[in-house]
This record gives sequence, C-alpha cells and structure tokens, in this order.
Amino acid sequence: MKQRSLGRPGAPTTRQVSAIGLGAMPLSIEGRPDTDRAIATVHAALDAGVTLIDTADAYHRDADEVGHNEELIARALREYGSSTDDVVVATKGGHLRPGDGSWTKNGDPAYLKEAARASARRLGVEAIGLYQFHRPDPDVPYADSVGALAELLDEGVIVRAGISNADVDQIEEADRILGGRLVSVQNQFSPAFRSSLGELEHCAAKGISFLPWSPLGGISNAAELGSRHAVFAEVAQAHGVSPQQVTLAWELALADVVLPIPGSSRPASITDSLAAAGLELSADEIARLSAATSGDAA
Repeated sequence: MKQRSLGRPGAPTTRQVSAIGLGAMPLSIEGRPDTDRAIATVHAALDAGVTLIDTADAYHRDADEVGHNEELIARALREYGSSTDDVVVATKGGHLRPGDGSWTKNGDPAYLKEAARASARRLGVEAIGLYQFHRPDPDVPYADSVGALAELLDEGVIVRAGISNADVDQIEEADRILGGRLVSVQNQFSPAFRSSLGELEHCAAKGISFLPWSPLGGISNAAELGSRHAVFAEVAQAHGVSPQQVTLAWELALADVVLPIPGSSRPASITDSLAAAGLELSADEIARLSAATSGDAA
C-alpha cells in the first residue's frame, strides 16, 4: 500500500498513512451487515495495508446506540491478529442522529469537548488520532466550535484536529483559530460531486490533508459508477480494472494531499477499492476524467 502524509509538512504530529483509508459508516447505519461481516471487512482493509480508518459517533442506526461504529472499529482492531499500533482512527463530533432517520447538529463547545472524551473512551485510546468537527452548526459561531478543538489539542484529548463539510473561508478561519494546526478537511467529492474542488485545491496549496467522503458517489450509487460516468468505465476497461478503482486513482492524482476514504460493507469491495493505490493513470487519462461530466463518452 502506498503511503501519504496525514498532516502538514514539518509538523511534529504529521505521519505516514495508507494512501486510501476505510470509510466505516456503512458498517453501522441502515442496511448494515451483521457484526461478523463488518469485522471481516475491517480486517480485509488491514490485511491490504490500510492504516487510516474514518468513523464518527453519529455513525449508528438507532437512537440508543450512539458510537456504534466507534465501538465496532475498536473491537475489530482488538481482534485483529497482528499489531494495529500504526493505525490512525479518525472520528468526528457535532453531528447527531436522533433515531428517526434525520441528522441534527450541535456545535456547542462544551458538547464537543464531552463528545470527544466519550469517543476516546469508546475507541479505547488515551488520545484520539484525528478528531474532526463534523458539520457547522448555524446556531453556534464557527469560531466557538473550532475553539473547542483547540482546547482538546491543548489538553491532550486529541492528537490532531480537522474539520468536515467546510468551505474555503471556514478552512482559513479554523486554521487561524487552531494556530496553524489544522490537519485535515473532510468534504464530499466524487465524479458526480465536484463542487469541493476549490477546497481540495486550497488544501493542496496549504499542505492540509483532504479526505473525500463518498469518493465513489455514495452507498446507493457506487455500484453504478461506470454506467453513470462513461469515461471512467472506458478507462477502467483499458486497464482491466473496475471503474471504482479508476475513480480513486483519479482522485489520488489530483493532489498529494488527497486521502480517499471509500465506504464498504464487504471485504471484496474494500479490497477492490484499495487496489487503486497501485493504479497509474496517464496524464491524458487524468485530463479526460477531470473534464468528464455524468454520462460523458470519451
């Protein structure tokens, strides 16, 4: 598995992780697999060299199981047959699921600090490897929410701080409040959703890791990626690989700071996705993929 930096060049907390991580959300929400298959999926990712796993306290289905995904990841790591000391588990706080299928927000600083401590307990760690503010809360000043991350860093509750679902102005504000310690931005980005390209390019210029969520278009659309995006299917056919592999390889080629985190609920699908780290695309192919829109032919 190829490696990339998580964190900014020269920062003391910057470390190498797998170029592609595991997005663990599908293991805990609606349509989730049974526990055995979920753990097998995590283990398949680890077998392939994954050292970055993305979770959140809100990745659960029912109201009474907050942190389901965090606890699942912690169990999978405990039960893995080899050392997992090199694995960074990234989690998030500030987004909630009351159990009726909706998502709500809470960016209150006191809440975020307690949520981070609860996440650390569920993960079984003294300090969270990467903690990200999940989504801006319109009822709380953004600076106040990010300020909680700065306090968590100073208190040693978290090792690294990031933000999610942020625009360029919020990236700049967060980095200022964190004193240049902003490590990551996790935004939606895929062939079908490219409106975060500006944030990706901004992160590349600043050396901030960019973690595309739903990099294959989302749980319900990933399987149809090739039929929805003809150019990706044609490049995949030329290489004898899946359109999903081409998609992840394209995203990796956009900037060295990109760390895709494809979600998966089956060992076979995450194994296929991770093979993208070794797929080399030509400059012409990258240009064609970057210029393509949904349904485009070559």
